[in-house]
Amino acid sequence: MPVPEHLTNDQPVVEAPLAARPSRRAVTYSVSMVVAAIGLAALSVLPTTYVVRAPGPTFDTLGVSGERPVITVAGTETFPTTGELRLTTVSGSGSPDNRVPLLRVVKAWVDPDEAVYPLEAIYPEGQTQDEIAAVTTAQMVSSQEAATVAALVKLGYEVSATMTIAEAVDGSGAAGIVEPGDVVTTLEGTEVVSYQQLVGMLDEIEAGTTVTLGVDRAGAEVDLEITTTAHEADGSAFLGVLLTTDFDFPVDVDMQLQDVGGSSAGMMFALGLMDKLTPADEAAGEVVAGTGTMSITGEVGPIGGIQFKLDGAVRDGARWFLAPVENCDEVVGNVPDGLGVVAVATLDEAYAALEAIGSGDTAGLPSCG
Repeated sequence: MPVPEHLTNDQPVVEAPLAARPSRRAVTYSVSMVVAAIGLAALSVLPTTYVVRAPGPTFDTLGVSGERPVITVAGTETFPTTGELRLTTVSGSGSPDNRVPLLRVVKAWVDPDEAVYPLEAIYPEGQTQDEIAAVTTAQMVSSQEAATVAALVKLGYEVSATMTIAEAVDGSGAAGIVEPGDVVTTLEGTEVVSYQQLVGMLDEIEAGTTVTLGVDRAGAEVDLEITTTAHEADGSAFLGVLLTTDFDFPVDVDMQLQDVGGSSAGMMFALGLMDKLTPADEAAGEVVAGTGTMSITGEVGPIGGIQFKLDGAVRDGARWFLAPVENCDEVVGNVPDGLGVVAVATLDEAYAALEAIGSGDTAGLPSCG
């Protein structure tokens, strides 16, 4: 072997040993491992047709969200509050436009605090994420309006309204008689100024009775004869019209909550507003969570995902939870340790429960058990 020019004759030349040639089996194994690693990495980000649900954040309706109060009131006196009234939410991953990777789904399958659902079980087929967001945003605005009406009426304020007929219900006594755009003015000759008044008057009428509904039709006063039917919910007299309602609030109420949609916060919004507008400190230092829709006449309605909301409430320090009566079957067996659950059907019941919790007199509160 020739000696390199930079070496002298007294410098030994050391040859590096040649590496052994890898066997065919070793090469095959190495290639297989690389392929497996690449495959696993690909599977971990592979989009799926599932939705992951978990306990979401909670928000204090007596507190702030970001830098603004969740509820602000102008035009009347407000009072200091203590304690917290926390509306609860469900967080989610996955939508028609944003699929969940397989690795996230696997994690949720083994996590007892999370759950996995088929995409079609959560989202209607054909709806885009933007369309879904628009719907849930509209639901939130509607729930805040209904909560404001229910709370103010409960506290003795008069909330007048303009009620415009959107359409008649097929098969009802109003079909073919009312017209879209008719504005309700009277019932049986009595001026109607609020939705609560209209509902109250109908409660005094037997289903099947023919009544005179006065409407403003394009500026002309028209009396319409409508035979009522029985409302499918409670058998009360039903006019058979769908109304759009514009409220005239006696005070200015603003409710804001960023990045939260849906209608399930209605009850907690109503309770928060009532606590702010009354001298009594209803919560009295307690952390009370809850959920439930709120109608403008004060009924608490059922919601979805209550198991997640119970877990989120405990995580954020709640000792009590107000739950819709109609969700009781989902509550039983899913109540976390340290949480008392009160079943409510109306705003009156929810407010009474809040007062009892604040006073420490909770022995007679109804539960789901």
